[in-house]
Amino acid sequence: MAAERSDLSNRKIYIMKTGEPVPKVRERRGEFADLITGVIGDAWSGGYDTFDAREGGPPDMRDAAALVITGSAANVPDREPWMLATEGFLREVVGLGVPTFGICFGHQILAQALGGEVQRNPRGREIGTRAIHRLADDPIFDGLPEVFRANVTHVDTVVRLPHGATALAKNDLEDHHAIRFTETCYGVQFHPELDADVMRGYIEHRWEILAGEGFAVESLHAEIEEGEFGRRTLLNFIRHILPRRAR
Repeated sequence: MAAERSDLSNRKIYIMKTGEPVPKVRERRGEFADLITGVIGDAWSGGYDTFDAREGGPPDMRDAAALVITGSAANVPDREPWMLATEGFLREVVGLGVPTFGICFGHQILAQALGGEVQRNPRGREIGTRAIHRLADDPIFDGLPEVFRANVTHVDTVVRLPHGATALAKNDLEDHHAIRFTETCYGVQFHPELDADVMRGYIEHRWEILAGEGFAVESLHAEIEEGEFGRRTLLNFIRHILPRRAR
């Protein structure tokens, strides 16, 4: 294990930016990369690098420790040119065996890139702190109960898994809350990087929209939790999946 850590310490975790937090959250708490590195904390002692998928020219990932893909207000079903280019890049990264972790939009674009399909969720929007049910044992669930709570905001969903992928978690509004695509590639539909403060900021930003869709917004806002178990999935990826890169 010491040799593995030494080898990884010379590599960087790359964070692929695919969007920004809502404005007030961004002003107060920073970019998604800030939220992600804040969750990881001292679980990773190596460096980071961030690049924007929408601006082209992705880095050479052959020596990367891992790739984390952020969320976004963009929608994978729109099939914008930058998304198509990103999907090609992701197929290469996953093919190289680089440990990869997609969050929300990142989870969805991984599914699309690897042969699955993403559409608007016919069950509607999911937002707030939600109960999620594990479907299988996996290292990313180390220390998590069978039913855990995490912070969520999305309108699209993975409707068809890529060949060989395994659904790891679900709830009443989402069949694929966590997916293992390969032994080193994962996606989660929920947001490990959103704590209670940030989740409340999202609800406040979308208050009128949510009210118009029939949500009891005051109750939704009041019931937000830290989502600690959701956060642990990202930490478990760093602790348990990332070291496979050094083998």
